[in-house]
Amino acid sequence: MAFPYMEAVVGFMILMYLLETYLDLRQHAALKLPTLPKTLEGVISQEKFEKSRGYSLDKSNFHFVHEFVTILMDSAILFFGVLPWFWKKSGELLVLAGINAENEILHTLAFLAGIMIWSQITDLPFSLYSTFVIEARHGFNKQTVWLFFRDMFKGIFLSAIIGPPIVASIIIIVHKGGPYLAIYLWAFTFVLSLVMMTLYPTLIAPLFNKFTALPEGELREKIESLAASLKFPLKKLFVVDGSTRSSHSNAYMYGFFKNKRIVLYDTLIQQCKNDEEIVAVIAHELGHWKLNHTMYSFIAVQILTFLQFGGYTLVRNSSDLFRSFGFDAQPVLIGLIIFQHTVIPLQHLVSFGLNLVSRSFEFQADAFAKRLGYAAALRAGLVKLQEENLSAMNTDPWYSAYHYSHPPLVERLAALDEPNKKVD
Repeated sequence: MAFPYMEAVVGFMILMYLLETYLDLRQHAALKLPTLPKTLEGVISQEKFEKSRGYSLDKSNFHFVHEFVTILMDSAILFFGVLPWFWKKSGELLVLAGINAENEILHTLAFLAGIMIWSQITDLPFSLYSTFVIEARHGFNKQTVWLFFRDMFKGIFLSAIIGPPIVASIIIIVHKGGPYLAIYLWAFTFVLSLVMMTLYPTLIAPLFNKFTALPEGELREKIESLAASLKFPLKKLFVVDGSTRSSHSNAYMYGFFKNKRIVLYDTLIQQCKNDEEIVAVIAHELGHWKLNHTMYSFIAVQILTFLQFGGYTLVRNSSDLFRSFGFDAQPVLIGLIIFQHTVIPLQHLVSFGLNLVSRSFEFQADAFAKRLGYAAALRAGLVKLQEENLSAMNTDPWYSAYHYSHPPLVERLAALDEPNKKVD
């Protein structure tokens, strides 16, 4: 008797949903606490705390509904054989259109087009509610309905342009890869990631946001001076109009080798009235670069990608696996989708491990900024970002350990203060 792969996958999905719902309930209880953590008393205003509490509880309530609907749909799609049914129907539609359904690439693209349409339709109510109800209620949403749908259709158009060549390449590689298939698939995705990392900030991101050079002035001089002191090869310094969509703030850097760029959200500049706070945030980001965190993370992703492809090559010809999910044929893309479902347990463990590493990196980057003399400014900047973004002030330790890639503010401030306490 063949192993019931599909039933095992659905069972684990439900088990993980129950576990994560338990953690969500713990976090919800923490969010309902009426007082600030002791370490934030006198640091965060009571007014900001109440606003943060209301925003976090709204998001938490929405999350419960969204996750419940998602697990119902995902389980039903697998359990009732919706994927094999849709694969069959997409082939029939190609035949009706006079297209050869035996061509796996065309059949796969038709299948993916239907999946994308289904995903957009089912996710649209949640996206609209999140953006125009929750985010708007708490003063974050700045985009119009027209801008929302324009972005959505731009994303669909880009997927329609970029997706088919990638899908076709993967199918061809799998059919011709032979014993070195895992290496070829990894090499393809490695090159693809480098290309996308190059094209996204220069060609794709500007389709959605406007990037302008940071004007000459004291802030620009301080950032350039800091970058020069660390021998960071800063080529361009941009401000992005994040305020056209949201009042949330951020900063990031990108670029290869000697061609680095730093991008500041205009909301970050507006919220941090003190230039030193902004420079301290940049010092933290430069700490990630100086300590090679970005490189380590990239290498880790490449190793995990190679291992995943290695695992896929071991099961891609398993007729029992395909039949368990209702497929008589063994299309390449379907094999990848099924394999991703079967390794969900490992993915959860890997995600948990990566979050642990990420939190460690954040503490290290904070310590790096502190060594540069930005402890007070970084502390003030972190508090300001926490306040302005209405981030959760009270967090459950189990929830944050499982979900957070960044340490809670309380832990980051404690780490920044700790050496001073020792000195005292």
